[in-house]
Parts: sequence; structure tokens; C-alpha cells
Amino acid sequence: MKNALVALTTLALLASSAQARTWDAIKQSGTIKIATEGAFPPFNFFKGKTLTGFEVDLGTAIGKGLGLKVEWVTQPFDNLLIGLNQDRYDFVIASHGITPERQKAVDFSNPHYCTGGALVSKVGGPKMVADLKGRAVAVQVGTTYLENVQKVAGIGKVSTFPKDTDAQAALMAGRVDVWVGDKFSALDVVKAQKGKLQLGDLLFQERIAMAVKKGNASLLKELNSGLATELSNGTYTKLSQQYFAQDIRCK
Repeated sequence: MKNALVALTTLALLASSAQARTWDAIKQSGTIKIATEGAFPPFNFFKGKTLTGFEVDLGTAIGKGLGLKVEWVTQPFDNLLIGLNQDRYDFVIASHGITPERQKAVDFSNPHYCTGGALVSKVGGPKMVADLKGRAVAVQVGTTYLENVQKVAGIGKVSTFPKDTDAQAALMAGRVDVWVGDKFSALDVVKAQKGKLQLGDLLFQERIAMAVKKGNASLLKELNSGLATELSNGTYTKLSQQYFAQDIRCK
């Protein structure tokens, strides 16, 4: 995690002379390029060959609300912000928690949902943070889940995986004692496993936001405006209820 963040911050400094597309340039082109991971259900994932999920639907609604065609790009999670700073796309919506380290490399929009890192184990396994001492834990690489798990005193072996679904699979296969991931994803997984898994404590809480290249103030302003529109016109509420049966906006 630390190495990835150092690389990201270094890249941000080195790429500062490059020019991201401003809002005027995007508007003139008529198309906005949005990046996500595509492997983090129910937020962004592939259903067959179709990219879908709460963030995909929300990002599309924001883009169309701004009068633009939307083009999606998928990248591994730990490459997303690096690609943003290389001007491969205009913004990222992929469940990035706002952290001081990430804020050194990119600019974040207002949060589009609030969540936390939840503990998930097989029924009878550890449920409380205090129970993690000496336990094997699975997390996705390059995430705030990894960063926060590593802060737990006496934590056992921490195994990292390219995708969150790989970390979940490690738990199901009995290779680890606990998976730590987004609480809304965790609710979905626990429900789908029908009594095999249990939801435990929240390890931490966080605000999730879209990211633009550092200094791209004109685009950031439009994204915040577009998000505010979707929050107020009923679209956000509809999508949130569709995917989570509750409103997950930050209170």
C-alpha cells in the first residue's frame, strides 16, 4: 500500500506539467471518458459483457445530465489513479475513499456515498476488531482496507489480492479467517451465501468520491454540480434503493 501511494504521489508531481482535458475541451468534444474497475460488485462490475453497478449507473447519469456521451474504461484498481494522471480518461468513479495520501495525487469531488470497512467471516469466526489478533486476513491490494488492517495491533498474516472478489474467495475456501471489504458489498455477499458468512464490526468509516487530475478545477466544478443534480432530482435515491434497498448518501 505504502509503495503504491509513494509511486502515485511521485507520478502526480512528475505529470504536473501535462494538461488534463478541461471542462471546455470535454464539452466541445461531446464525450466524457470515465474509468472504473469493473470488478467491485455491486458498485462496478460486469454482468456478462455489460459493465454495470451503482457507480456505473450514477456516472452515466452525471455524464448525460451534463449533456455528454459517456465512454467507459476499465482498469485494475491500483492502476486507476495512475492512469488518471496520465490523461487516459477524464475522471474516475471506483469507490475511492478520500485519504490524505490520495489527496496529494488527485482532487476529489464531493462524496457520492459514505461507507466503512467491514469484517466478514464464516459463522462462528471472528466478528470484533479485537478478535483479529493472530488471525489471517484477506484484502484487496492498494485499498484503504489494507491500510487500516495493517494498523491493527497483533494482526496475523495479511494476504492481498488483485480483486476484492478474490479476497472473498479466499475466505470461502478457508485460506483466511476474515475478509475486510466495503460494508455494502459485504452485506450483499453475506446475503448471497445464505447463512454461511457473518457480518462483523466496522474497522473504520470513510467517504467515497470521484477523482479528477490534480488542478482540474473546471471539471471538478461540473462533476460536483452534476452530482448535486442527481442527488436532488430523484435519480440517486432510485439507484441507491435499487442496489442497496437504502439511501447510502453521506448524511
